[in-house]
Amino acid sequence: MRQPLKKFNSLTNTSYFKKAGILFFILGLFSISSSFANSRPTFYISQKDSSGIDSIQKSKAGLLAADSSKMFSSLLISPFNNKGLEFSMNAEAKFFAEDYIKKHTDYFNNMKVWGRPYFDLYDRILSSYGIPVQLKYLSVIESSLRSTAVSWAGAVGPWQIMSGTAREHGLKTGYYDERADYVKSTNAACKILKELYDAYGDWLLVIAAYNAGSGSVNRAISKAHSKDFWNLQYYLPPETRNHVKKFIATHYFFEGDGSLATLTGTEIQNNIPGNEEAYLHTAANCATVNIYGKYNSVVIANSLMMDITLFNQLNPDMDNVLAKGDIYPLRIPSDKMQLFQSKKMGMLRQSVELLLSPSGK
Repeated sequence: MRQPLKKFNSLTNTSYFKKAGILFFILGLFSISSSFANSRPTFYISQKDSSGIDSIQKSKAGLLAADSSKMFSSLLISPFNNKGLEFSMNAEAKFFAEDYIKKHTDYFNNMKVWGRPYFDLYDRILSSYGIPVQLKYLSVIESSLRSTAVSWAGAVGPWQIMSGTAREHGLKTGYYDERADYVKSTNAACKILKELYDAYGDWLLVIAAYNAGSGSVNRAISKAHSKDFWNLQYYLPPETRNHVKKFIATHYFFEGDGSLATLTGTEIQNNIPGNEEAYLHTAANCATVNIYGKYNSVVIANSLMMDITLFNQLNPDMDNVLAKGDIYPLRIPSDKMQLFQSKKMGMLRQSVELLLSPSGK
């Protein structure tokens, strides 16, 4: 049981002055680093559409991660354990991902900066449909986030939607093609993804069906006598099975880990501990915010009134990553994001106090 923080009632207590001095010093450094981050150069992108990001947008260069190729050399070696939920990359996916990541490291690192407004937009819309926000990486492999992308088959926009499917989901495809509108096309893509998930209950099969159509996936299931992607993949077109592996590789690159979106339905059932329904619901309705500083996982979980086990499942190794001075992509339920923003400075102070207390060692 964690001991309460000591209270110092006497201003003559030298220990108090030492700890207070250290506390103010650390908070001062955090303030300076925040000012420095805000003064960093800004990258701009311009898109001409009515999506809500049609004017010049900004994304902080400070969010660009360190050399991700080094990170992935370790990620591809062993299975990952999200404090109870295991994200082991399939052996075939590892082989494919290693080569794919080497070829795209520089481009993806740059996308972390210029693509931030698009990812933020996707997070909000995907969360509103109860879809794991990691499905945003499907847009990366479909179009590289480009609204002007057009495939050989006639699919258009960041989500590469065919004209017939677009009209079925409320998009106009005439003189003004709404498939190129980020907001409208993302909403349509979410409707398609939800329909496919209702049919298959497996995000890897959803991605396969999104690429090749439900007919191809249904035929593969019938021939393989299995609904496991890794069992039926060779009954799918080569482009489709590689499409799924591209998604997995891209997901691991940007997230540094797997998620519900990279597991088969069977793997999810076998690996999720405890209250599966609660975890699935929460994980599917999360938003991500990048944090840095001496935040403590227990303090954040308590402040947001979250179960610490669930918090750690969503945010594995957070304390260790932040202790190294790195940026951490904090995942919390979307409906708690406003609460986090309003309390984040108080949580930081409390975390620092906990770090300095004898019980925080």
